[in-house]
Amino acid sequence: MNKVTFVPVNEPLLNGNEKKYLAECIDSGWISSEGPFVEKFEHGMAARTGRRHGIAVCNGTAALETAVAALELRPGDEVIMPTFTIISCAAAVVRRGCIPVLVDSDPLTWNMNASQIEARITSRTRAIMAVHIYGLPVDIDVVLDIARRHGLFVIEDAAQMHGQTYKGKPCGSFGDISVFSFYPNKHITTGEGGMVLTDDDRLAERCRFLRNLCFKQEKRFVHDELGYNFRMTNLQAAVGLAQLERLDEFIARKRRMGKRYAELFRSVTGLQLPAERTSYADNIYWVYGVVLQDDIAIDTEQVMRRLAERGIGTRAFFWPMHEQPILRSMGLFAGEAHPVAERMARRGLYLPSGVALSDDQIERAAAALRAVLR
Repeated sequence: MNKVTFVPVNEPLLNGNEKKYLAECIDSGWISSEGPFVEKFEHGMAARTGRRHGIAVCNGTAALETAVAALELRPGDEVIMPTFTIISCAAAVVRRGCIPVLVDSDPLTWNMNASQIEARITSRTRAIMAVHIYGLPVDIDVVLDIARRHGLFVIEDAAQMHGQTYKGKPCGSFGDISVFSFYPNKHITTGEGGMVLTDDDRLAERCRFLRNLCFKQEKRFVHDELGYNFRMTNLQAAVGLAQLERLDEFIARKRRMGKRYAELFRSVTGLQLPAERTSYADNIYWVYGVVLQDDIAIDTEQVMRRLAERGIGTRAFFWPMHEQPILRSMGLFAGEAHPVAERMARRGLYLPSGVALSDDQIERAAAALRAVLR
């Protein structure tokens, strides 16, 4: 295949101040987590989301692990979360010795179905993990109301929601503790990276302590508990700060991409397209996903394979947590069925969606999918 003409599923845009800031790191010698860009990036993300504290870590999974550990959840505690999400969410809970309790997806927004949460609460429930999926936020007011009435923590996973808002308020601002990812396919990337955000001074200090191997100021190498080396480097933060400076531009680009895809697919039958908006948010199109309707005879794997033959990169939707072999082998989710998430996993895929995507590439990807469906 001619790599020049291949349209990747994601490509970041790194033509701002990234090189300039990286050169500053190299020229100064500050390349570790001690460098000044880490604090600048933390302050920038906290300001963007209206939070008191940002704690930078080495990736989004580490952000989840830090958040769960900082809340001091205990073995046997239950955390309600969507079944349709990345396994990092469940892994952070399981590694703490806690039990993930699942709800199905909303068929329109693809987020967790907030109306199912309350029925899943037991005497052991301690938290709700609200994961914003693909481009639209969870109906977070419902989640916050349930959490308040039942005395539960809210862990907000805003990994895919840089710059998105819910009723005008930034995603990442709602949880007792919230997390972002800066993987290369996100609106802001640091290559690998993540961040924990909170307004709680004690939780913030706890996160900083945990990410840095639980070193104590008075006796650095004498440990009362085990922490993690989850630190973000100055090099990563330098890239992140340059990306943050362009977030509004990237959001506008993403929304133009989503609008263009929608125009190109408007007359195509057999596809469920992403909802353009809800009563509380306009889609930010972190990725442009489609779900094959039942009258499409071929399955998702066949569609993806045929698109690859035409030089179009794609990626499958998440596989539900209740069908993950590793989690089932632990005795979790026996007999559970979540039909909306199951169908999305089997019939959903997303098209090239990176911020560097050109109009020509969008039209090529859309034309290729139309041809495959014919």
